[in-house]
Amino acid sequence: MNFSLNIDAWGVWHFRDSSGDLHDRVVVVRAFPIGAPHQCISILNSEGRELLWFDDLATLSQEQKDSVLQAVTQREFMPEIEKLNAVSSFVAPCTWFVKTNRGEAEFLLKGEEDIRRLSSQTLIVVDAHGVQFLIRELPSMDRHSRKLLDRFL
Repeated sequence: MNFSLNIDAWGVWHFRDSSGDLHDRVVVVRAFPIGAPHQCISILNSEGRELLWFDDLATLSQEQKDSVLQAVTQREFMPEIEKLNAVSSFVAPCTWFVKTNRGEAEFLLKGEEDIRRLSSQTLIVVDAHGVQFLIRELPSMDRHSRKLLDRFL
């Protein structure tokens, strides 16, 4: 695929397609950000019309891949919980103290209904402010984290 995706000093993404046309203020969107984060990605113009679709990041050059990943990471914010350090109580509402892929965090869990199971391994935990935290692989978490989570599931 012949295209370029660049960000300017103001944080605006620009896309140059294979015919050389420049599109300003583009958005890069994953179709399945949790289930298939490196597949089914689209570049949309400022009106939401699709400019380019590709099935897999592996088909792109390293420079293109880096730009696409930077654009989607900038747009999406869903920290992944790597470890559940502690909870203030086993009755909601309670404060969770976690280690995420973006650092240490603490948040208020309003109720057990804010823990949603997407699959047998994947959970989404929504805090009191609506921020979504992802637990990608529940079985791979440490024993202490799983034990604390079991109290809420």
